Amino acid sequence: MSDTENKPSELNEIDIDAIYRESEIQDVLDRLDAELIGLVPVKTRIREIAALLLIDKLRRQLDLTAGNPSMHMSFTGNPGTGKTTVAMRMADILHRLGYVRQGHLVAVTRDDLVGQYIGHTAPKTREVLKKAMGGVLFIDEAYYLYKPENERDYGAESIEILLQVMENQRDDLVVILAGYKDRMDKFFESNPGMSSRIAHHIDFPNYNPTELVQIAKLMLAESNYRMSDEAEDVFAQYVVKRMEMPNFANARSIRNALDRARLRQANRLFNSRGRMLTKADLMTIEADDFLKSRIFSDGVDDNSEDGE
Repeated sequence: MSDTENKPSELNEIDIDAIYRESEIQDVLDRLDAELIGLVPVKTRIREIAALLLIDKLRRQLDLTAGNPSMHMSFTGNPGTGKTTVAMRMADILHRLGYVRQGHLVAVTRDDLVGQYIGHTAPKTREVLKKAMGGVLFIDEAYYLYKPENERDYGAESIEILLQVMENQRDDLVVILAGYKDRMDKFFESNPGMSSRIAHHIDFPNYNPTELVQIAKLMLAESNYRMSDEAEDVFAQYVVKRMEMPNFANARSIRNALDRARLRQANRLFNSRGRMLTKADLMTIEADDFLKSRIFSDGVDDNSEDGE
């Protein structure tokens, strides 16, 4: 064999750096880092999936076809752990690397898919699939689709339609099922057909108190608010107490707590009429804005406190 035959042809070489820059997926990964505190295992897995898609794109450009890798996913974890945000960024990555045409996210629950009478479920499910085609369908609390204890439930019909589309049109639609881990595990045990179509299982851990305080500061900054040093210390105590109570929903509960604090701040400033207010006054959440929470007064959290 001649030297020329041993030398790789330019047609068999490809610049991975150029393709990576062209895809602009680093921008999406950077946004994910900026939007979500912590979640290192989740972000690592998303980067790994992005790498898989990028290499698959390179393989296709060199005619190393093996069919698109399955991208259907399961996101498990408690409420407020960033599952919907990650799904949005995943849709963007899939689009930028040419896996789906549009890269939009359609988020639904059982009520959007399952009808209440015979002949109602199929058109509802197909209409949702039509809207999601070319992007990502995010089904929250997906285990509610399956209710074996109810013989007249129509969730099984929706599941059958989903299974067909997930298999036959996986080149143009990615389905992400989300919910509590223990319930999702039971759902997959009861639906082996669905389990076999899920290629990526990603578990979202709860945030720790330090991360939740950081999340709160980020949320406030996005709305041009901030906490005083004393308020931050009090809020750290609030977080620990709130995490021990029922219905805690991670970042969702933190956002609700901040909404309450902003309400108290507004009333505090309104009741201080007669003095001039500064920009700092309008921006700053003070310790008392958290201390007036019932969590501190009687150690009890009712539904009105966090809106849950």
